Amino acid sequence: MIEIERKFLVSSHAFVEESHCSNEISQGYLNSNPDRTVRIRIRDKQAFITIKGKSNISGTSRFEWEKEIDYIEGMQLLNLCEDFVISKTRYLIKKQNHIFEVDIFHGDNKGLILAEIELTSDDEIFEKPEWLGEEVTGKNQYYNSYISKFPYKKW
Repeated sequence: MIEIERKFLVSSHAFVEESHCSNEISQGYLNSNPDRTVRIRIRDKQAFITIKGKSNISGTSRFEWEKEIDYIEGMQLLNLCEDFVISKTRYLIKKQNHIFEVDIFHGDNKGLILAEIELTSDDEIFEKPEWLGEEVTGKNQYYNSYISKFPYKKW
């Protein structure tokens, strides 16, 4: 499956009032090679393994495969991950036909807030909320696999 998404910095916390749910997420990388990342994610009491391929030139699309796995096994795999595990709170905000996922990072990435929107094509038009800041699509330092090695507090 090809994932098409754009990523943005967030300019205010106004999105919190617009969100319809939030989840606590921990994730780590078994492999953070940009050509093929392998991620373990714990979202509340669910666990997932995700494999992502290399991004296209613009950074908007790449292959993604995800499967839910047993929670206990996911927690065990999280202990095998490289570097450190990312912790964040994810908020979901519906805008017309789209869902924005906004992540407030914790720990060594505190202060970083990113929004993502999944699209059906690279040039799909969508409504940009007022709290959406600078676009950072395709900028490697905003990939979770990067900040698991180079935390935001060290930038």
